[in-house]
Amino acid sequence: MSATPRPRGFHHVAYACRDIRENHRFYADLMGFELVHTEINRHEGGFFRHTFYDTGDGGCVAFFDLHGVGERDKQNTAISTGLGMPVWVNHFAVRSDPEQTAETVARLKAAGHDVMVLDHGWCRSTYAVDPNGIMVELCEDTPGIEPDPDKALALLEALPGNAPDPS
Repeated sequence: MSATPRPRGFHHVAYACRDIRENHRFYADLMGFELVHTEINRHEGGFFRHTFYDTGDGGCVAFFDLHGVGERDKQNTAISTGLGMPVWVNHFAVRSDPEQTAETVARLKAAGHDVMVLDHGWCRSTYAVDPNGIMVELCEDTPGIEPDPDKALALLEALPGNAPDPS
């Protein structure tokens, strides 16, 4: 029996957006992601635009700009708060370094965006919320995740209150 093939990494992750121009301003101008592909497709009597921004390693974050294709509320794109959860639950993270993070934070703050910084021990995270209500994280490895599949599985299987010491 052969082992299950391992994934090769993200190609893209896609989200809906409220306003395609404001979305582009945030991701291209403030976050520094390059717009690498856009397509427009007719669908169910309407159309959608699909944009792709390179996250730095060839993978992309993509956005759907929907127009009459079955969307109920184009303004309700916040994937966490729209579902009644804290904004930080559903988010995506891109690799960063201290210089890149500082430059991005300066642009975000100048544009009126709040940022939040957390030191997790294994990484330093800087968070901002995009115009769609989606949290984006700039993640600096400090030193990064030390892979430990056995410990990870033990903690995954542990019941709250009976979990082994995570340190």
